[in-house]
Amino acid sequence: MPSKDRLDIPSFASTQLILLARELQTEIADTSALVASHAPAALQRAGLALTNLVAASRRTGLGGRTVLELAPDAATTGAAGELPEHGVRTGDIVLVAEQPAGAAKKREVRELESKGVRGVVVKVQRGAVGVALDEGRDDDGGFPGRVWVVKLADEVTYRRMNHTMEKLQKMGEADYSSFIRVLFGLSSPSPVSPDLSKDRELGNLEWFDPTLNDSQKDAIRFALASREVALIHGPPGTGKTHTLIELILQMVRRKQRILVCGPSNISVDNIVERLSPHKVPILRLGHPARLLPSVLNHSLDVLTQTSEAGAIARDVRSEMDSKQASIKKTKSGKERREIYASLKELRKEYRERERRCVSNLVGSSKVVLATLHGAGGFQLRNEEFDVVIIDEASQALEAQCWVPLLAAKKVVCAGDHLQLPPTIKSINSKVELFKDGAEPMKGITLETTLFDRLLALHGSPIKRMLTTQYRMHEKIMRFPSDELYESRLMAADAVKARLLKDLEYEVDDNEDTNEPVIFIDTQGGDFPEKNDEDDKDKPKKGKGSLTGESKSNEMEAALVRQHVKQLVAAGVRPDDIAVVTPYNAQLAILAPLKEQFLGIELGSVDGFQGREKEAVIVSLVRSNSEGEVGFLGEKRRLNVAMTRPKRSLTVIGDSETVKRGSNFLKKWMEFLEDNADLRYPDVSTINQEA
Repeated sequence: MPSKDRLDIPSFASTQLILLARELQTEIADTSALVASHAPAALQRAGLALTNLVAASRRTGLGGRTVLELAPDAATTGAAGELPEHGVRTGDIVLVAEQPAGAAKKREVRELESKGVRGVVVKVQRGAVGVALDEGRDDDGGFPGRVWVVKLADEVTYRRMNHTMEKLQKMGEADYSSFIRVLFGLSSPSPVSPDLSKDRELGNLEWFDPTLNDSQKDAIRFALASREVALIHGPPGTGKTHTLIELILQMVRRKQRILVCGPSNISVDNIVERLSPHKVPILRLGHPARLLPSVLNHSLDVLTQTSEAGAIARDVRSEMDSKQASIKKTKSGKERREIYASLKELRKEYRERERRCVSNLVGSSKVVLATLHGAGGFQLRNEEFDVVIIDEASQALEAQCWVPLLAAKKVVCAGDHLQLPPTIKSINSKVELFKDGAEPMKGITLETTLFDRLLALHGSPIKRMLTTQYRMHEKIMRFPSDELYESRLMAADAVKARLLKDLEYEVDDNEDTNEPVIFIDTQGGDFPEKNDEDDKDKPKKGKGSLTGESKSNEMEAALVRQHVKQLVAAGVRPDDIAVVTPYNAQLAILAPLKEQFLGIELGSVDGFQGREKEAVIVSLVRSNSEGEVGFLGEKRRLNVAMTRPKRSLTVIGDSETVKRGSNFLKKWMEFLEDNADLRYPDVSTINQEA
């Protein structure tokens, strides 16, 4: 292996620590600035807070932690008692604190924060939200007044990543396993035969799913044969998860023990759901409230409660619950302190029993599933696995991947490095953390994922690509396939010609439903973009702005509304339609569509990664005489936008502006002009409709 490709492991780990510290500080600074410069109601609209709550009840949750149930204050919601539209999700790290009046001053916010209690959201219902409070911070006096919940940076994840990088940093060369040596370019991967279909063992596999296509079978054989590392490249709609399920089942048949991880709960739950029918002993680690309901039967919490050892622990838990209830009834500070002291002892005993029970359950599972940072919990300490599989590896920070990998022998990474990488907030941040002369290594950023780095390090011999896609009409697929996937994608017969007019319910056959790709070209300057700062009623951009330096385009939004109306009038159901755009300010303008067409989805391109819809309308927004396109020029972002639809892709934008942004954009505009149903909107009709 050439020395230039080798990576000095301690320097790499030190760099990651610097970059992670910077990212966390940026997240914390951004949150504090937003909280300090906006009223609670504005933060709620932006999805960062939930206001006007009261503490309805307390109970004991997993690990003996106190769970506070927060419900809307009847004085603000009336009899309905439902939470308003909000962006707080299970798994969010939050602060529960007394609610400030109006936009609080920075000093007041700091005071409220110091009196507040941190926790994790464990349940979100229509009428209440449950928060498991941090250990040792449950003496909150029950929050007698009105409280609010504010989202915070997830420091637990950072702690786990930092801990892992510190271990890697301190390792001596003698501690490097052959696996670690390969992943840092100190050794080459063990060679694998280019054609495994002729291999004596792997060529005659008995498939659990015989309908797998050739590229999927090839990827599975390759992942089984690889000694240290295998990358499975799954472009949009190519059945990546389907392939991983078969791979896991084949590994279990070989008596291998597997740890399956992903960057988010949803990515892991997706695999649990697909594995469940196969009756393999699987265990899903993670807080039950963050998991999909269909996954709960495999979660540690449910299995702990249904096991014999769990029954013993339950007795202690019920005693704790009765103590929690008595806190509310007592007015005496002395009695309250005594209850907390006995709760502390009970919690210790409960945790010890729960831990023994957990250890037995984990030890007997053949397939364990967890988020990447969840794999760093106490449950997996000293556990050994033959293989670690990382799904959505191209959306995970490399430091996150090392949480399960540090003790691994082999890894299979699945993902698509040609779609968006993880979101990094500190790229343009002013937060400086290069203390003690510590500088990050050149060329290493948090945006470079493990998948990217391994591909650059070892090249195509460690990768297999899935090439049959089951999502898009052939015409929708054509451009991304030619420009990004070496023209290797093929549309499966079942999808290659399907259109909106062929949906399983009745849809009119017209120009909006019988064309797979429509381009509404706004060139000519009649549909100009607008900057957030042009709006005098909004706070200036920067740390105090909720949409950042965002762009919008009123006239283009009118075209979106017009096209949605036409699709719905033709019979297409709103819940089969999505509108995506790269800009949050444009989403804000389009928000009324959700009330007008119940079920329609609006989302940022970044937030829609991994999703699909029958019809997708993409609003590009940018239209200016300078030909500036900003982050629209990121081809991975456009790849996500153009590969979400199944039957209909409608692109709305100014080709004159967009084609000046990059060579890739120029080719896309030319492709749309030549291959799409090209339309030029009439400004006068739009003005009449608006």
